[in-house]
Amino acid sequence: MSSNRKKVVLIGTGMVGMSFAYAALNQNVCDELVLLDLNEKRAEGEAMDLNHGLAFSPSSMKIYSGGYSDCNDADVVIISAGVNQKPGESRLQLLKRNADVFSSIVPKVVQSGFEGIFLVATNPVDIMTRITYELSGFNASKVIGTGTTLDTARLRYLMGEYFEVDPRNIHAYVIGEHGDSEFVPWSQALLAAKPIKDVLRDNPSSFYMEELEKISEEVRSAAQKIITAKGATYYGIGMAMVRVVRAILQDENSVLTVSTRLRGEYGGKKDVFIGNPCIVNGGGAKRILELKLSEAELKKLDNSCTVLNDSFKSLSL
Repeated sequence: MSSNRKKVVLIGTGMVGMSFAYAALNQNVCDELVLLDLNEKRAEGEAMDLNHGLAFSPSSMKIYSGGYSDCNDADVVIISAGVNQKPGESRLQLLKRNADVFSSIVPKVVQSGFEGIFLVATNPVDIMTRITYELSGFNASKVIGTGTTLDTARLRYLMGEYFEVDPRNIHAYVIGEHGDSEFVPWSQALLAAKPIKDVLRDNPSSFYMEELEKISEEVRSAAQKIITAKGATYYGIGMAMVRVVRAILQDENSVLTVSTRLRGEYGGKKDVFIGNPCIVNGGGAKRILELKLSEAELKKLDNSCTVLNDSFKSLSL
């Protein structure tokens, strides 16, 4: 790892990767950004395009296209490479196609001497993060996925609209698979310091659980709606990636719903990677925050873990 200049290598210069790169440039998230793609010419062109905007940016970031040897002294390697999700296609249907892509990427990163943090954004992100963990041989704390960070942001935005409150004062999470089995543990949701269940109880003619469930469904279906409308999602996840990278590079100890490996939480669940509130710092996933879920919520989590485990076990790495 670089001890002074903060260096990030981005593998995959598609719309998701470049949305990250553009947001990273404008937010000055690192000192050095290397773009790596199977299509080397594209990576070169993207680096040129970003560099031409440096004069308008608060950043003095060094941006260039490179190769796997550039991973050697990187603090973070982001993988956003992979095939795109088609309209009507679930994230899990992407699995076998993207597993092959990762088998050609992760070993090359490790062989470079890389000792930093892997951040995975390729879908289905929870399983792709687990694949990265298995292929890399890294400690689980150093392999994380974007998980349900974007879903949680979507939830807070919609809840903020509903309650007419700044989304930054909504403390609620989407957990589980970044996909069809994700869910909102309403028992843990807060408006500022007040439990949502108490907000509903105290305002029976203004706010309703039925409306919150509609919000939950809207969060779950948001990606498909965007894909149907414009072909892909990329701005939101790009900004989510920047948020996670900043937490790592600045050693923030921030709580984010990244995809991380369970180590016996929630009744002894192990090995599976899911989105869950986690303290993220310079070492990666420092500590999972195990939520006190209701019985119904635990069943939903069980289902999410089963879906992800079964899908992973269908692979032969």
